[in-house]
Amino acid sequence: MKLIKTKNDNIIMHNNGDIVDCEDIIPVTHEFADQIYLRKMVMQKNQIVVGAEHKHEHVWFLLSGKVLIKESDETIIHEAPCYTISKPGAKRTIIALEESIFMNIHKNPDNTKDIKELENQIVNLWHL
Repeated sequence: MKLIKTKNDNIIMHNNGDIVDCEDIIPVTHEFADQIYLRKMVMQKNQIVVGAEHKHEHVWFLLSGKVLIKESDETIIHEAPCYTISKPGAKRTIIALEESIFMNIHKNPDNTKDIKELENQIVNLWHL
């Protein structure tokens, strides 16, 4: 699977479990605390992100903005501030209805700061 990335359409797709270099379109930052990995994504209005399937329960926060999230057979509009506990197997499509800041909080028992390794621990590889 190749990365689908277009500035005109504002579409980003997860690349088979790898974080893709899309900082110019959707900035992603990484923070670390003891045994915790935080990934923050800033989305502009009408941008779409299709995520990979998550292996573990984790928490995500919508810190600001408003998003429409499609997960399984459910579509919900979330307005900040809010959070959700995401179950294993979760795979989301996120559409920013306005500029939004979205944060995932994952366990990081080895305190690794290697993003590729964290992605291998956090998500299942999937193919479109």
